[in-house]
Amino acid sequence: MSSFTTALLVSPLSDGKSWVIVTNFGYDVGEEGSEDRVHVATGFVTDFASVPRLLWWALPKWGLYGNAAVIHDWLYWDQKRTRKEADQVMFEAMEVLNVPQIKKNLIYRAVRMFGGWAWKRNKWDKESGFARVIKDKNITYAVNINRPGIFKRTLEQALTNHMHRDSNGPIATGPALTRRSASSPPARASGRRVVPPAAGPAADLPR
Repeated sequence: MSSFTTALLVSPLSDGKSWVIVTNFGYDVGEEGSEDRVHVATGFVTDFASVPRLLWWALPKWGLYGNAAVIHDWLYWDQKRTRKEADQVMFEAMEVLNVPQIKKNLIYRAVRMFGGWAWKRNKWDKESGFARVIKDKNITYAVNINRPGIFKRTLEQALTNHMHRDSNGPIATGPALTRRSASSPPARASGRRVVPPAAGPAADLPR
């Protein structure tokens, strides 16, 4: 059976919503002692389960699934596995923690359907040079990493994409734009439709 490598030890930061990992922490995927180990970097800043405030009454940021949430948070930041693999590791870790089946399935469905935004936010953070791992070993409560909020980061990315498109200049000008040539391909939508995964038996969601 898979297992966590050590006890989770964290220290709160001054923003009141973040904690920093202060000692080695990890998870053996598949079975204890497996070569497939998730190693969370010391100094990594986590907010545990990223649950909207309105749902805290049902799924608080910390609960029986807390250790699994930290592993999942790290995998979303590290991004050396796919998002689906990260979600499956969390599901497996919740089994190790004996999270009730209904709650475990609810959390898994939630990250599969809505975790894409958090995945992109971490990607954008890294591209901008922001780091969620504090290198200073003398970490104190006063440390505040000042991570941009998800809405701010999304807006910045949208503006960056807009400026990038503008820098390429107009595709064409003049009256020719008033009528599409018969040989021209149809315009493609810029957005992506989110299709939830097919639902199987409740106990076999990640498989």
